[in-house]
Amino acid sequence: TVGQGSEELDEAALDSALRYIESTPQIWEVVLSGGDPLILSPRRLMKIMQRLQAVEHVGVIRFHTRVPVVRPEMIDDALIDALKISKAVYIVLHTNHVQELSAAARRACAQLIDSGFPMLSQTVLLHGVNADTQTLTTLFRALVAMRIKPYYLHHGDLARGTSHFRTSIEQGQELMRELRGTISGLCQPSYVLDIPGGYGKVPIGPNYVSRTQDGDLEVTDIRGHSHSYPRAGMNTGK
Repeated sequence: TVGQGSEELDEAALDSALRYIESTPQIWEVVLSGGDPLILSPRRLMKIMQRLQAVEHVGVIRFHTRVPVVRPEMIDDALIDALKISKAVYIVLHTNHVQELSAAARRACAQLIDSGFPMLSQTVLLHGVNADTQTLTTLFRALVAMRIKPYYLHHGDLARGTSHFRTSIEQGQELMRELRGTISGLCQPSYVLDIPGGYGKVPIGPNYVSRTQDGDLEVTDIRGHSHSYPRAGMNTGK
């Protein structure tokens, strides 16, 4: 992701960002994110994609967007043609509740997937909106049925004015424990925290493994029962 704030990059800034990508062989995956990259015109998107297509060391391009749920009519042939290149292009849908997945949104997502773009999803854990097992189960199952893999469940950022939406990390971990016993692995995202200060995302899901005083492992199943597991390299006699 290149840039700060929500302003759209002007032509000079965009060219500078693309030249940086072109000159940095360590960059393998390029993320186009917020604002929302899919509100750009197909002409401008095609220009960006053609530049990235020519960069040999770039293997994957990822778009993060809410357009399919808030402006599904924008997902049309012109936009899809602008995104099509020979490199892998992934679409990550940002959605927080199953009520966002209208019939039009589902058609827009299906059009993207049928056009060859794999889709993932990101969700923010929000108190009073989706911070309960049933709501998350309904959302994640609906997404998988739409051929969208739940990717991240974000713990709420420490953004000003949003404290009423934030849960505790412990609440989020307990929800993930409940989901583990409720829905299949295909429906389960990684529960992650974006560390304040720009230090990146880390998984903060519940831990199912602990170590006993004897050095053996103890594994907790989805019902909360503990089971011993031998240390690595031990002969179990089987």
